[in-house]
Amino acid sequence: MATESKIKEDSVAVPVAQGDLDAVSNGTFYNPHEVLGGHLGPDEHEDVVTIRVLRPLAKSVTIITENARTQAVHEHNGVFMALIPAIKTDDGFGVPDYRISTEYEDGSTVVSDDPYRYLPTIGDLDMYLFGEGRHERLWEALGARVLRYDDPLGSNDGVKGEQLAGTAFTVWAPNAHAVRVVGDFNGWNGRTHAMRELGSSGVWELFIPGVGTGTIYKYEILNANNEWVMKADPMERSHEIPPRTGSIVVDSVHAWHDENWMDQRAKTDPHNGPVSIYEVHASSWRKDVKNYRELADKLVPYVQKEGFTHVEFMPLAEHPFSGSWGYQVTGYYAIDSRLGGPDDFKYLVEKMHEAGIGVIMDWVPAHFPKDAFALGRFDGTPLYEDPDPTRGEHPDWGTYVFNFGRREVRNFLVANACFWLDEYHIDALRVDAVSSMLYLDYSRKPGQWHPNIYGGRENLEAIDFLKEATATAYKNNPGIMMIAEESTAYPGITAPTDAGGLGFGLKWNMGWMHDTLQYLHEEPINRKWHHNEITFSMVYAYSEHYVLPISHDEVVYGKGSLFGKMPGDDWQRYAGVRALFAYQWAHPGKKLSFMGNEVAQYGEWDHDGSVDWDVLNWPDHRGVQKLVADLNTLYKASPALWSQDFDPAGFQWLTSDDADHNTLSFVRIGKDGEQMVVVVNFSGEAWEDYQVPLTKGGKWTEVLTTDDKKYGGSDIHNGTFKAVKGEYHSRDWSAKITVPALGAVFLKPEL
Repeated sequence: MATESKIKEDSVAVPVAQGDLDAVSNGTFYNPHEVLGGHLGPDEHEDVVTIRVLRPLAKSVTIITENARTQAVHEHNGVFMALIPAIKTDDGFGVPDYRISTEYEDGSTVVSDDPYRYLPTIGDLDMYLFGEGRHERLWEALGARVLRYDDPLGSNDGVKGEQLAGTAFTVWAPNAHAVRVVGDFNGWNGRTHAMRELGSSGVWELFIPGVGTGTIYKYEILNANNEWVMKADPMERSHEIPPRTGSIVVDSVHAWHDENWMDQRAKTDPHNGPVSIYEVHASSWRKDVKNYRELADKLVPYVQKEGFTHVEFMPLAEHPFSGSWGYQVTGYYAIDSRLGGPDDFKYLVEKMHEAGIGVIMDWVPAHFPKDAFALGRFDGTPLYEDPDPTRGEHPDWGTYVFNFGRREVRNFLVANACFWLDEYHIDALRVDAVSSMLYLDYSRKPGQWHPNIYGGRENLEAIDFLKEATATAYKNNPGIMMIAEESTAYPGITAPTDAGGLGFGLKWNMGWMHDTLQYLHEEPINRKWHHNEITFSMVYAYSEHYVLPISHDEVVYGKGSLFGKMPGDDWQRYAGVRALFAYQWAHPGKKLSFMGNEVAQYGEWDHDGSVDWDVLNWPDHRGVQKLVADLNTLYKASPALWSQDFDPAGFQWLTSDDADHNTLSFVRIGKDGEQMVVVVNFSGEAWEDYQVPLTKGGKWTEVLTTDDKKYGGSDIHNGTFKAVKGEYHSRDWSAKITVPALGAVFLKPEL
């Protein structure tokens, strides 16, 4: 048991150089803990503790220990010093726990703990791993973390037996001369909360007792140019609602209850299952939704009713400009505060999981905006961004490009991917703008870029980063998906990293999206001249593992809604939308559709508006919505439609060359031999007695037609019929059916 000793009359204080004392008093010393706080010694005076505290404008300062109160003397420019007895320990002597009582000229007295009596809250291993770019749980080492300690003097309020709480602030700023924590707890004056630099790591640290959840803070940095600037925390977990720019201390209290989902996720490979994604912009799905909890209450049952397997949220990391839709991120570890805090979003994810719905998030590691409060020129130098001006900025977007070759920056991003998958139980990340990372000449003219060391245009550091991000995400989070939004023919996007690929699980098929919508934009009478556009996707369908997207990008900025893209009168437009959905759901590849598509809304997406739910007052729109739900039901129940998405054995053409009828027919085949024949008629006329090659004899049944009356169609049906023997289009069997105008039918053989 430690006990206090008495101070000898000849005891002396630990000396401090005047220059260091002056820097400490002004909050500019790189290692204030060397001066402030309690220190044993010197030499033969090891049983005496010198305590220095910085209390500008104080009238008097008293050091309170468990058994004594000691008056401190003013030493220099707000620095007060006191000598107190050390405590005896098994190893010699130690610094007792203490509090600081500060009296001011107005008569007020404040009792507080001392930030400078605490050991570093980040360990040597953390700093080593970060320096090597290998800290896969970086969010547990950097940022603002609420910590609790047992203390003989009790809690921050002096309650014995209760833990003392505070927040550890840790930030990487290797070129800063000084870093201070400022916030509403110190009147935004960081002089008394200067951080210490930990060796050569570039990491600055300070534990501030009494600061807890909800505290608004920033880092005040004396940067490489000797300018004081205020910056939000790069590792912030929450942020003030824009346009305010402060970071917020978070101490999550959410208790997860989705163990069954997470256990099953770890045992399942989703790439080989049905994936039907509903893409959502959280702030404009419904304007009467004010926060993540309300979104959970309304979005979850809707998605469940429509039958989608996943919801994909457009970026929900913190972003200052709502008009960027979230694609210009400033807070990579912070959930968008416009709809609530971290625990609110965790509630939404949990409710999705309880309903059997996976959650995908857009992730944007390709670039970040230049807002002065954020990552740009963080310590006065290009810290997070590439210092080469030909590589460090995106000319199209006016943003900075990350320095993918710097270990700490790469670690910041790789750990960020793991953070969303681990902390928020996100089931997949859709990685935005991969093409812009792969190529040094992306959106650049000759002379505006420099080749790599081999003379090529590939960004080798970015490629290595992407490989590391996908490999680390999959290793740490079995059962998740990494999905690339990539629009070029770069090879091996979804090939394993050990085979030279980038290691993604899925890639958006931008070519399919473009060709399909281009084809459908044509009047039906002209489509026969464009037949190759609707069949070309199968030429490369197995070059990657694809998602077929009809995303937000296709229904904004004057491109019109899905309904608006269709030619013809209103009936033909509704039918065209229904035929597109059927074709998309039948085609090899996973599915994605943007909110509003499923109700065939008239207008294109407006991020300041909402899905046009009023259209559901009309039966034709309800019909399209019902079709999407039924397609999802059929899709999930039919392994033929998904179990061999990435295997050529899962698809065979029946007729691919019937341009005169604008009609396609093909068979999807499951890994256990299940079959589904799909016939799609993109012409404006119904074809009676249309002969379809079939794969086997016996009975066939029409299990879905987009022309059903309940969907708004003309109600042409084929029911159950028998295949007729006789060679047709190299098949031994065929049947004559009626294929509705601008319609699709799904046919299933009797087992």
